[in-house]
Formats: sequence, C-alpha cells, structure tokens
Amino acid sequence: MDLMDRLNADLREAMRSGHQARKLALRAVKTAIREAEVAGQEARTLSEQEMLTIIAKQAKQRRDAIVEFEKGGRQDLVGQERAELAVLESYLPKQLTREEIAEKAKRAIAEVGATGPRQMGLVMRPLMRELRGLADGKLVNQVVQELLREPSQ
Repeated sequence: MDLMDRLNADLREAMRSGHQARKLALRAVKTAIREAEVAGQEARTLSEQEMLTIIAKQAKQRRDAIVEFEKGGRQDLVGQERAELAVLESYLPKQLTREEIAEKAKRAIAEVGATGPRQMGLVMRPLMRELRGLADGKLVNQVVQELLREPSQ
C-alpha cells in the first residue's frame, strides 16, 4: 500500500471512529499534498519522498505551534497540537537522536575539512541532504555549531 492509499484509509477509519485529532491532521496533510500537486505550471503526482517532506513540514508546524501555545498559556491547544503531531510522526521515518546526528556531523566536518564556525555552510549542505526527513534542521544546526566551536576553545 503506497503512502497516499494509507493516508486515505487512515482518514476513513478516523472518520468512522470519531478520532478528531487524527482526522484533522490527515485532512491537513492531504490538503497540503493536493496543493503541492497542482502548484506550478502543470499538475503532477508527488513521489512518496515529496509527500514525506510535506508531512515533515506539517509536523514542524505543529512543534512550532506547541511552543507558541505554551508561551501563551493555551494548554487546551497544546494538547490538540500534540495529538496531531503524534499522528503525523507515525508516518515519518524514525528521527535520529542527538548522538546519531553528532556522529554524522563529525563525519561531514572531516569530509569537508571544516575547522571553524565560518565553514558552517560547507558542512550543512551535504549533511542536510543526507539527513533530510531524518532529523530536525534546527537540531542539526545546533549540533554542527557546537562541534565547530569545540576545537577553537
């Protein structure tokens, strides 16, 4: 079963069972996928990787919303966003841990020969190509910054 079929089947099941958060999350993903398919000059069908990228973007939006709602003291909305985030994360590949990211970042730093924070871009480009969909870009950025600062101390 391909990803779109799985999304459709899960949405039907969420509607039957009355699972509101699952239904909202899946509808949002399907809408975003549909918008991406018709964007541009010509309508096209997205690959599974492109759909996963959209789901990852939707998950990131939920994470950002959780932070903002917590700042605003809106626990009711935090709970809703967390429930939707859990649904979205079930479709994504397992995210790498900080340690796994650091390991890959060290390898990328060695490959490009970066010696300090000024070469951050040289490291991030190939590293993000490798980690796209497997790790949050913000976390990867933090890890690389820390690793590039270490030798200069």
